[in-house]
Amino acid sequence: MSKNMTIDEILDFAIEQEQGAVDLYTGLAETAKNTGIKKAFLEYADEERGHKAKLEEVKSGKRFLKSDAKVLDLKIDSYTVEQELGPDADYQSTLLFAMKKEKAAFRLYTDLAAKTDDASIRDLLLGLAQEEAKHKLRFELEYDENILAEN
Repeated sequence: MSKNMTIDEILDFAIEQEQGAVDLYTGLAETAKNTGIKKAFLEYADEERGHKAKLEEVKSGKRFLKSDAKVLDLKIDSYTVEQELGPDADYQSTLLFAMKKEKAAFRLYTDLAAKTDDASIRDLLLGLAQEEAKHKLRFELEYDENILAEN
């Protein structure tokens, strides 16, 4: 990925990440044995679809975009989860993986927001960052109630 990116390229990347999150949470829901976490994963998938829709609206011109804005070095490797989740992952591993995924998404949107001079894009990205932080908190609360409480 290029060091300098336009806002359209940033939006394309963010849309791609949101679709990846939709796919991840849908897949986790399909394999979840716990009905509560299955429901939570389906809700997260729906929320990520909403994030993707917001980004697509911006990209389609429903909001003003500066087309000449550039972003330096996105450090993509900073926004990835180190390991993939295997099909036999237990509940604890699934929750930890989801927390890391949401933390990476929060960092991505926060860093992207800092790279743009367009206030409306910055507000959108910071809003999405807060949504990802809420997702992480919900996974942390689930972990606290169901994993730490057992130990």
